[in-house]
Amino acid sequence: MGATRSFLVALCITLLSACASLPSLEQRTATVALRDTGDTRLGRAVAASAARERGDSSASAQAREADPRNRSGLHALPDGRDSLAARLVLAETAQRTLDIQYYIWRRDVSGMLMFKAISQAADRGVRVRLLLDDAGTGGLDETLRALNAHPRIEVRLFNPFVQRKSRAIGYLTDFARLNRRMHNKSFTADNQATIVGGRNIGDEYFDVGETRAFADLDVLAVGSVVTEVSADFDRYWASESAYPIERLVPAASDQAIAAIRTEIAAAELDAGGHLYADAVRQAGFMQALLEGRLALDWANTRLISDDPAKVLRKPASSTALPERFEAIFGQPQESLEMVSPYFVPMPEGTMFLEALARQGVRIRVLTNSLASTDVVAVHAGYARSRKQLLRAGIELHEYKPMARTQGGRGSGGSGAAAQSGGSPGSGGSGSAAPGGSSRSSLHAKTFSVDHSRVVIGSFNFDPRSVDLNTELGFVIESRSLARTVEAAYSRNVPQIAWQVTLTKDGDLRWTGEEDGVPPHLADEPQAGFWRRVGASTFAILPIDWLL
Repeated sequence: MGATRSFLVALCITLLSACASLPSLEQRTATVALRDTGDTRLGRAVAASAARERGDSSASAQAREADPRNRSGLHALPDGRDSLAARLVLAETAQRTLDIQYYIWRRDVSGMLMFKAISQAADRGVRVRLLLDDAGTGGLDETLRALNAHPRIEVRLFNPFVQRKSRAIGYLTDFARLNRRMHNKSFTADNQATIVGGRNIGDEYFDVGETRAFADLDVLAVGSVVTEVSADFDRYWASESAYPIERLVPAASDQAIAAIRTEIAAAELDAGGHLYADAVRQAGFMQALLEGRLALDWANTRLISDDPAKVLRKPASSTALPERFEAIFGQPQESLEMVSPYFVPMPEGTMFLEALARQGVRIRVLTNSLASTDVVAVHAGYARSRKQLLRAGIELHEYKPMARTQGGRGSGGSGAAAQSGGSPGSGGSGSAAPGGSSRSSLHAKTFSVDHSRVVIGSFNFDPRSVDLNTELGFVIESRSLARTVEAAYSRNVPQIAWQVTLTKDGDLRWTGEEDGVPPHLADEPQAGFWRRVGASTFAILPIDWLL
């Protein structure tokens, strides 16, 4: 009994310490984006690109007249290594400021390479502001504290855990708050160029190593929308949920700081680091950008972003899902292509899509299969709506767990997408893997509307994006980009995904080419026994509000 009593006392003390309140934000430093950066190398390059675009004729001139203030130059980044190379080059080129905001930052090859790039930028005198959602910083406290010790780097954690050593205890004692996260992703250099999209910072997002790979999409932007991203970053940086790391994590010793900086400096010596170094050297599109000659898609572009105070408010009703996405992509009249790895329409969203289908809108959805998803519970939430959506005439495609080849470039990963015309969610035509952690999953979040509008960002068609997380993305008015997305969807999806259909008896069937043969499968393909059991279990649990 004595041992039991001691254990209970220790547990109570631990739980009480976990309930400690967040620190005060009084006298937190106030900084804002630097606006006068036209004389930087990036500023001059962007000005040259804009002048080049103004020299174009006819159609582009008409588009400029429509709303010249919202014109932005865009370059899609479907390839994982290109996407990291673009970030590294921006960090190496920056002369005044880097504003960086992410949901997840891994302490792996790509994460350490990024830390090295921003540390070197700070050494050159660049001001670095790093804002990370605290749910995605596990194991990084010492590294981030060491970075924060640099006089030119300031790190803040969004909606942080008070209990640093055991986050599970934090969830137990403060779940309502900690379940709500900042899902935004942006990387902005000198208030002149930004990268926005679906990728976090980690090897699985940049297609290297033996981990699961994510097929994803980012977009590099210059022009007017960059100032919107900078203003939005300021809003999050100054929000009530952004805490200076020094108020949460004990100061690092001089020895620890030196050791971490040595580790960061050596990041490129890793075999994976060499791959990325090669990718930077081979990133000809970034050199073309810096020389003002990169062919950009100039289009009216606007930022869509949640108020950071969203995480402090009571969640809205899930009925907000249709209204939320109608506000983002408008009221489709002809077509709607949806690429959403976590697609949970719920009854209200299903009825919304059904109504569009009845009006003659062609709707195609690409999401993860049970075999490829990294969150089985989300698939269970989606699976409940499949038959109803199919009866309405909505086309459903489920991404295959595509095999990855040696060296990390997967036949279904983001690397192959570069060859598909820049399509979000496009993979290669390689064979699907039977199992293993080296499979790829869909992670891109892209919507194409009426052959004229594209949405790229962090939004999923699910209740979590509406109720629990903050999100960020671009609405791009571009017929050329929309047509590219639609054409790549038609060209690539039959190879990278199974199409789900209904038989005359109302049963589900999965069809997809395998070695040139189109099999018709009656069960979730390649999912395995335990995945199916897990999906069935989650399907009967009342957890929709968590999805």
